[in-house]
Amino acid sequence: MMKRVMLVEDEEFILQGILCIVDWAAIHMEVAYTAHNGKEALEKFRQDPVDIIITDVEMPLMDGLELIREVRKENTRTRCLILSGYDEFEYARTALSLDVEEYILKPINDEMLREALLKASQRLDDMDMKQAANMEEKIGWAQFLKGALKAEEIKNFVQMLPQIEGAERIFPALMKIDLESVGEQEGITPILIGFRNRPEKIRPIYLKTDILLILFYADADTEIRGAERIFAEIQNQIESGSGILTFLAAGNAISSYGELPESYQRMNHLLRYRITTGWGRGVSEESIARKKPGGITIDLTYLRKKILEKDQDGALQYIEELFIGLVESGSDIDEVYQNALKVVLLLQDIKSEYKISSSKTVRSLTEIFDHIYRAEDIAGMRTVLVLEISAVIMALHTEDSHYTPVIREILNYIQENYREDLSLKVLSYKYHMNASYLGQIFQKEVGCPFNKYLGNIKNEKAKDMILNTNMKINDIAKEVGYMDTSYFYRKFKQCYGVSPASLRGMKKY
Repeated sequence: MMKRVMLVEDEEFILQGILCIVDWAAIHMEVAYTAHNGKEALEKFRQDPVDIIITDVEMPLMDGLELIREVRKENTRTRCLILSGYDEFEYARTALSLDVEEYILKPINDEMLREALLKASQRLDDMDMKQAANMEEKIGWAQFLKGALKAEEIKNFVQMLPQIEGAERIFPALMKIDLESVGEQEGITPILIGFRNRPEKIRPIYLKTDILLILFYADADTEIRGAERIFAEIQNQIESGSGILTFLAAGNAISSYGELPESYQRMNHLLRYRITTGWGRGVSEESIARKKPGGITIDLTYLRKKILEKDQDGALQYIEELFIGLVESGSDIDEVYQNALKVVLLLQDIKSEYKISSSKTVRSLTEIFDHIYRAEDIAGMRTVLVLEISAVIMALHTEDSHYTPVIREILNYIQENYREDLSLKVLSYKYHMNASYLGQIFQKEVGCPFNKYLGNIKNEKAKDMILNTNMKINDIAKEVGYMDTSYFYRKFKQCYGVSPASLRGMKKY
């Protein structure tokens, strides 16, 4: 955000010299106005306060120290730099008592002045952050944005915010931060730097650990797409400079702080679109309004057929294609949720019809709904459904009463001894059957080859341990009978479409 500066100097050639020796734009500052004595400067400051004052000491009508003394009675935020041709202790001591940022002797060293200005700018940023934190503690942005403050409290709160100029309007946005991409050393500092180095008038406000409210103060003729470009530039700058990922929900322009609570509620709703768009992107109220419904319709009859046929590969492939279609068609987030919930209700019907009870692997309707809404992204939502479909299919294998006695006995044996080095040859010897014939009747009754069924059992057990224990993945692989961890990873991902480590990261499920 550009800092506004006032120059106060009674000698015109020195005043012009200061204007010329500093590249103001390069340090994100602008000279708002100049004055030739303390009295003139004070009148201008009272009409239009600035961020930084650079003033001479010896001036007619009112000197620099008296000017700062009067300013300090009304404003403790403005940073003050003193210029003087006198190296006198009393001047310096008085300046110190008035919280002067720097005491610079004439002739002015341009590099020293530049460093003093940068130091003052940093001090302002630190003060603003501290003030924002104090406001959060005393009144609370959360209360303001929820519309929970009384009229007088709102008035006091708004007075602490930057003044909206007559021709300005605010483009608000919520930025969600991927905390996993935030480095331990620098934390969110790169994000602050990203905003601080922008030439636009932008104010970030921390609402939660991973949520920023951004206020972009723009000219009256700025359109929402122009604001979207600025927000996208900020995101790219943060990501390319630090690797921190963000998602941004931008609201329509507002002309007063009083409109902010309602805008916040709409933007908070837009944050859900991160599930379909992913990190590093953003949406706006206008871009969502421009979207056309994706029109993807789930074929529940087909999915039900695949599940009841115990065709796990076919059912999971259909779910994969469904979600890819939803994303590629630009479906509204509500469409994604509706399709996911239709799948959940289908599974509930199947569980009721086949009397499959809830367990660690087969979850209740409420649990699944909860996990879907808590999913971090569309991949997490898809994983919730994939795991539940797989669990239902495995339960159908167990509950199926149409198996012949020998196949039922073999299935029970596999459930108890899946860790062992099982094969059709081993089982055929145990049950006194021809291995080839056993393979044929197993495929016919169970609906999948023996090795596929055994792998599904192993992966189901592994899934349960990944989600419900803190065992290492390598140990889990061995526990379910995989001696080669890389092979376990490959087979697990083939089964569920997600690696064991990724599933462990989704432990909310």
